[in-house]
This record gives sequence, structure tokens and C-alpha cells, in this order.
Amino acid sequence: MSNNYGAEGITVLEGLEAVRKRPGMYIGSTSIRGLHHLVYEIVDNSVDEALAGYCNDIQVNILPENIIEVIDNGRGIPVGIHPKYGKSALEIVLTVLHAGGKFENDNYKVSGGLHGVGSSVVNALSEWIEVYVKREGHVYYQKYSRGKPLEDVKVIGDTDETGTRFLFKADDEIFETTVYEYKVLRDRLKEQAYLNKGIKITITDSRNPSEMKREELCYEGGIADFLKEIVAEEQKLFEEAIYMEGEAEGVSVEVTMTYTEKQREAEYSFVNNINTHEGGTHLSGFRTALTRVINDVSKDMGLIKDRDGKFQGNDVREGLTCIVSVKVPQPQFEGQTKTKLGNSEVTGVVSGIVGEKLKFFLEDHPAVLKVIVEKILLTKKAREAAKKARELVMRKSALEIGSLPGKLADCSSKKPEESEIFIVEGDSAGGSAKQGRDRFFQAILPLRGKILNVEKAGLHKALENQEIRNMITAFGANVGKDMDLERLRYHKIVIMTDADVDGAHIRTLMLTFFYRYMPQLIENGYVFIAQPPLYKVTQGRGIKYAYTDKEMKEIAKAYDTENKKYTLQRYKGLGEMNAEQLWETTMDPETRTLLKVTLENAIEADKIFTKLMGDEVEPRREFIEDNALFVKNLDI
Repeated sequence: MSNNYGAEGITVLEGLEAVRKRPGMYIGSTSIRGLHHLVYEIVDNSVDEALAGYCNDIQVNILPENIIEVIDNGRGIPVGIHPKYGKSALEIVLTVLHAGGKFENDNYKVSGGLHGVGSSVVNALSEWIEVYVKREGHVYYQKYSRGKPLEDVKVIGDTDETGTRFLFKADDEIFETTVYEYKVLRDRLKEQAYLNKGIKITITDSRNPSEMKREELCYEGGIADFLKEIVAEEQKLFEEAIYMEGEAEGVSVEVTMTYTEKQREAEYSFVNNINTHEGGTHLSGFRTALTRVINDVSKDMGLIKDRDGKFQGNDVREGLTCIVSVKVPQPQFEGQTKTKLGNSEVTGVVSGIVGEKLKFFLEDHPAVLKVIVEKILLTKKAREAAKKARELVMRKSALEIGSLPGKLADCSSKKPEESEIFIVEGDSAGGSAKQGRDRFFQAILPLRGKILNVEKAGLHKALENQEIRNMITAFGANVGKDMDLERLRYHKIVIMTDADVDGAHIRTLMLTFFYRYMPQLIENGYVFIAQPPLYKVTQGRGIKYAYTDKEMKEIAKAYDTENKKYTLQRYKGLGEMNAEQLWETTMDPETRTLLKVTLENAIEADKIFTKLMGDEVEPRREFIEDNALFVKNLDI
């Protein structure tokens, strides 16, 4: 390393080089999630045109070779020569960061793409991109390669229409994969259609001519229709959802909400059509108003007594499903991926509008208020019981030797970032795992049988389950609202179950528990699923492992071709592997495969968990009937 660090050692990245050098800063990651983000950036521009009142038709097409086409009937990107730069405004928008028409409210009253980096970032991270603009009677065209224009903007035809058409191919030098998932894109576009009532968004997938997909997404009911879909399979406390809207200080607010029998809250918040997964000031304003109004109106109408005390926010929100959508002229987001709103003035605006509208509704619908209060009173009792159970769990943990479950074989490292814990099904597999592990950074916690299905029970019931208590104690970060990731003892929590139906069921029960009561583990990427082999193929003294039926058939075919005799063993459980085999196939970081559990779509995840693990039998039966043919490995 040179000690001559002077001015010449400072590197200045020109134009879009910074985006190509550090793409994660602009789109979050270069994984498939970042790949999809490219599409969102272009579509968001079209949606902004719709918000401004100039666009009502957006088309998104996934073409062969994973080329993306986005077409809208908006005003079209300006193409005139920019007075300062002496270039077409189209080229500036595509090649200069923070250039666009969204910084002044004269062009866009509200916008999700206020950073002005969307089109230019997509350009920088694409192998090539073509842009067609219809405006002022002409069709304009320009092509780019990895962020650089290949030619000047030129007129290629005449038209009396307006709009913009993008064609681009993501750069395989940047992304881990360039293959789009239709369902992921469809779900995001469906969300946009719900949030912008009356706008038509069409998505097609023509990559496979024999399986052409096309869906037209248009919802006149807007977020009211959105809520109906979210709670379609839930048991609702009252039939008609509550809907509120209003505007103040330039901020428009739209909220719809209902209550269900479930023992959790589900809040979905949006700012200028951007899904704010981490909430923000708009959600805080809604929560404040909800708690205040229900307390005040319930007391005024004599539904709660002084002995009941005041309802807490957690009590009021249990069983709540709501959508909070606001349009803000100058939103302050945290980061380019826009997951949290920071505008302090929005809190008061949302609180004021929701407070007024909700008060009127509940006073006019006393029967609705009554069933809500009855649920809250039950929730309050359950919360107090859960608090006592949590305190008991933590108190017992503190009194136990080493403050850890007796069955836990802990690792010697005390650094969470390098430590991992395997949650193993059964004592037999637990024994092999304990013998085969690397004791420095790998901990083993065997579970006995199946844990409680927490979808059908509250937290206080879950904490009565010994296996759940063992997991909570081992992780060290508490549970539910009291969870503190700073105290988490392992940054890899690996579910390792048998590759059969029972193993899949146990894995689903554990994921349900994590999703409902420790969601921060999933959100922060700490939960993984081990991938043990399905088969052992022995030929002479050599052993090969197959993790899928396809791999097994390929190995067997190769031996058959060579006329070599071999034996095939189908693993029924982890306990059938000795310690050395379990290490080299499933636990060794150098050779293993781990699946990270992620939440690409929280709404869809919530619906799936409710469907598969909830009380309603009919939706679960329909799901099994619809998907039974897709099961590849089924042991009966």
C-alpha cells in the first residue's frame, strides 16, 4: 500500500459512473429485488403523470430476453434544448442525477420520484435503453448504452398523441439475475392501481408464447377495494369498512379501516403511492387519532368505566386492518428507496382529519363502536396476561444456570454477527448436529415435537409453550413489543428440519411464530432455512449427495451410462445422517446452501399465513386443491 496519498489519489466519478460503481446506494441491492426496482422507478414516473392529471393508461410488458417495456399516455418527457446545458431535456433527464421536473410544484403537485434519479439510474444500470417520446406533433427517439447516449435525440415520425415509451434491458454485469418474476411485478402494479382509483395499468408477459400472461388492473373503489381484498378471508367484526378522506395544508389524506377477529394489527401506509414499509409521521398521526377518539367516544357513550382505565395504542390496534394513503407536496423520505416519511407537519394533518371523521362515524354507528370496545377489553386482558407470562419467562431465564435453556449447546463466540443457531427438529438430529458443528460459532437448540400454532392463539398462550420459551430465551432479545435486536445473540437463525411433510409443518409453525411475534428477525435478514440433501448415492467408496430429485436422476444416469453399480438412500430425517455427513452437507459454510427468509410483499405474506394457519378451513382447502399438483416431494 502506497503512503503517497495526495490530491492525485482522489477519484471523481463523472456522470453516471457513481451509480454503476455503487448501485446499492440507489436501488437497495443488485439482487432480484434491485432488478425489480428498475421497473418501479420507470412506472413511478408514469404514475406521477397520472397524479398530475395527464395520464390514465400505463402498460408494462415483459418481453422475450427479459426486456422491459413501459408505455404511458402522459405529456411525454420534454425534448427541447435546455438553456443552461445546451442539450435536449430528454438527454439531461436520462444522464444527469437529480434532474427532472419534480423539484418545482408547478409541474407536479405531488410525486413519489422527488429525488430525480429514477430514469437516470435505470439508464446507468441497463445494458441499453431506448426512449420514445410523443409530444408537440412528433415522435422523438434516443438510445443509450450503459448510461451513455449513442446518438442525439432525433425525430422519427409524426403523431397527434402524447406519452413516453421506455424499452430497456438490465445489465448482467451489474445484477445477480436479470430474470423478472411476473407475480412480484404484478403485485406492485396492482398496488399502484388500487392507490390511484380509475387508472388502468396493464401488465403482460410474453417471454413464453405458450404461456402468455396479461392482466388489466383498474379499481374504481381505490383503497376501499384494496382493503376488501386484504380482509376477504378474515372474520370481520362489522360488515362495512370505515372510510375517511380530507385535505389540509396541501396534504390530502385517505384512510380506510376495519376490525377482524385476528389477534394482531395490519397497517399499510403509503405516501404519494410509495409503500412506506417503515411507516412514518402519517402513520403516527393516524395512530394518535385512533387511540384518542376511541377512548373519548367510548367514555362519552358509557361503554367503558373508570375501572377499565385508558386503552393503550396496542390494545386499540389489535385486530385492526387499515390503509393510510397520503399525498404530500414535498415529502421527506429516508433514503432513495423511500420506506419512511419524516415530514413533521403531516402528523397533525392526518391526526386532525382522522380524529374528526372517525368521531362522527362512531357517534353515528354506536353498534360498530360497541363491538370494537368489546374486542379491545378482551385484548387488554390478554395483554396483561401476556405481560405476566413474559415477565415469568424472563424471570425464570435469569434464575436458570447460565440463563439459557438446558438443551441449548451454545457456541463459544460472543459476537452476534459471527454466531449462528440451528433450530433442529428432535433429539436425534440434535445429537448429530451438536457433534458435527463448529463449536466456535454454531449453537444447536433441539426442539421436541411441534410448537404451538400461534395463528390460533395469543402471545400469552404461546408463552406457555416450553419450546417457544426456549427459543425466546436462547435468542436473548425478548419477544413481541418488547423485542430488542441489540440483545440478539445470533445473527443467523437457521431452521433445520427433516425433508418431509412433518418437517415442513414444523418449519411453517416456526415461521408463523417469527412472522407474528418476532417480525424484526425476518425484516433484518436473520432467519434462514437449511437445505439438507434428499438422497445419498453410494458408488464403491465414493458418496454423492442430491438435494433435488433432478440432481439424483442426473447422478444415477451418469452411473448407469458408465455401467457402475450404486446404492440409493432416501433420507427420511436428519437423524439418519451421522455428524460428519450433516456437517459437510448442511452446516459447513463452505459447502452448504441456506435460504434466506424475506418479505417481498407483506400483504401477500399476511394473507398466506392467515389462510394456511388460521381458523377458517375452507380457504385452506381451496389453497391445497389449487396447489396440490405443484408438490414435488410428498411422503405419505
